[in-house]
Amino acid sequence: MESLSLMLLQHPMNLSSVAVATVPSISFSSVNPQRQRMLASKRSSKLTKSTSPLQPITTMTKTLESSLPHKKVLVPIGFGTEEMEAVILVDVLRRAGAEVTVASVEQQLEVEAAGGIKLVADTDISTCSDEIFDLVALPGGMPGSARLRDCGVLRKITCKHAEEKRLYGAICAAPAVTLLPWGLLSKKKMTCHPAFMDKLPPFWASKSNVQVSGELTTSRGPGTAFEFALSLVEQLFGESAAKEVGESLLLGSANDDGATKKEFNTVEWSLGHHTPSVLLPIAHGSEEIEVVIIADILNRAKANVVVASVENDCEILASQGTKIIADILINEAQEIEHDLIILPGGAAGVLRLIKSKVLKKLLKEQNTSGRIFGAVSSSLFILHKQGLLKEKSFAAYASIVDKLNDETINGAKVVIDGKLITSEGLASVTDFALAIVNKLHGNGRARSVAEGLVFEYPRSYNS
Repeated sequence: MESLSLMLLQHPMNLSSVAVATVPSISFSSVNPQRQRMLASKRSSKLTKSTSPLQPITTMTKTLESSLPHKKVLVPIGFGTEEMEAVILVDVLRRAGAEVTVASVEQQLEVEAAGGIKLVADTDISTCSDEIFDLVALPGGMPGSARLRDCGVLRKITCKHAEEKRLYGAICAAPAVTLLPWGLLSKKKMTCHPAFMDKLPPFWASKSNVQVSGELTTSRGPGTAFEFALSLVEQLFGESAAKEVGESLLLGSANDDGATKKEFNTVEWSLGHHTPSVLLPIAHGSEEIEVVIIADILNRAKANVVVASVENDCEILASQGTKIIADILINEAQEIEHDLIILPGGAAGVLRLIKSKVLKKLLKEQNTSGRIFGAVSSSLFILHKQGLLKEKSFAAYASIVDKLNDETINGAKVVIDGKLITSEGLASVTDFALAIVNKLHGNGRARSVAEGLVFEYPRSYNS
C-alpha cells in the first residue's frame, strides 16, 4: 500500500469535484483566492521536460517567479443549467488560477440542473452586484438559459460588464436565449447550439466551435466546453497558460496511429431490454470532470447512474474545493446488482477508494460474474492491485505505464478488452463514455448522444 501511495503521489492527478448520477448535489465552494494567485504565478514558470502531463498545476513547478494578475470570474447558474458546461467551465478556469464564483439566480443556492444533477452555488447573485469581474461566463442548457435571462441582477451585472469592455462569454443556448435579448450580441460574430442557430442574426452567425469577437466569446455545447473554457483561459492569462492547462487535461493528446478506441477479445455487452445500472464510487479527492461527464453522457443514453460514497457520509470534498452529495453510501450498493462499475480517477480519491473493503468485494463479484467494469486515469491502480488487469490490454497515460507490470496498449484514448474498459482520463472521458454507450446500445444511440453534445463522433467507433 505504501509503494502504491508513493506511485500515485509521484504522479498526482489534478483533483476536483464531482457532479452526478440520479440527482446528486454539488457545491461549488470557491477556492481560496490566495491559492489561485499562487497557481497562476506557478503557471508562468517554464515546465521541466520530466513533468507529467497529469500533474496538478500546484506541483508543476517549485519556483514562484512573478505573480500573474489576479483574475475574478463569475459563473451564474439556474434551474436547468447544463451541468457539463458549468462544471467544465468552473474546473478549467480554477485550474488556470482564476478565482471563480458560482452564483445562483434562484431564491436558493441549491439548483437542479438540466440533467437532474443538483448543484449548490457559492452565493446568491445579489451578493455579486457590486463586484467587478474580469470575466462573466454563462453556461447554457434549458430552461437554465431562460432563467439567467430573466434575472434582473445578472442582466445588470453583465450589461455593465460589457459596456466597460470586459470579457464575457456564453455557450450552448445562452448566446441566443440570454445574451441576444439583452442586446449584447450587436455587431458581433457568434455561435450557439445548433438547435438555437435560427434565433441568431444570419449575417453574424457562425458554425465554429468557439467564436471570439472582441470581448465576446461564444461556443456550441457540452462537447465544445473544453475549447470554450480554454479560449477564456487564453484571453485571461495568455496562450502559454491555455496550452499548459490543455495538456494537463489531456486535450489533443497525440496517438501513434490516430485511433480513439481499440478493442480486443470482442464480446457482446447485451443487457436485454432492461435499463443499464451503473455504479460510480467516489471519495474525497475524486476527479470532478471524469465523474460529471461519464454520468451525464450515460444518463443521456438512458442509463441509471448511481453515485456511491465510500466515506462515512454522502458529502464528498473533491480536490478543487467542490462538495458532492452522493446518492448512497457504498454499503447500500451491495444490495443492487450493477451492470457496470466505473471508477473515476483523482490521486487522493484513488487512495481512499482502494481502502474500501466493500468496493473491493463488489469489483471481485463483478469480475467473477462476468459483468462489465472499467477505470479511468489513476484508478487503474485499483484494478491492478486486485489483479484485474492481468493478461488484459488497457489504456493509460504515459506517467503510470512503467508502474504497471501488465500489458498496455498505447495510441488509443479508450481500450476495451472483453468486459473491461479503460481510458486515459480527464478530457478523454467523453470518448470513454460514448464507447460505453456504443457497446451497450449500438452506434446509432452513441452518435445521437454525441450530436446532442455537439461532439465530433469518433470515426473509429463506426467499426
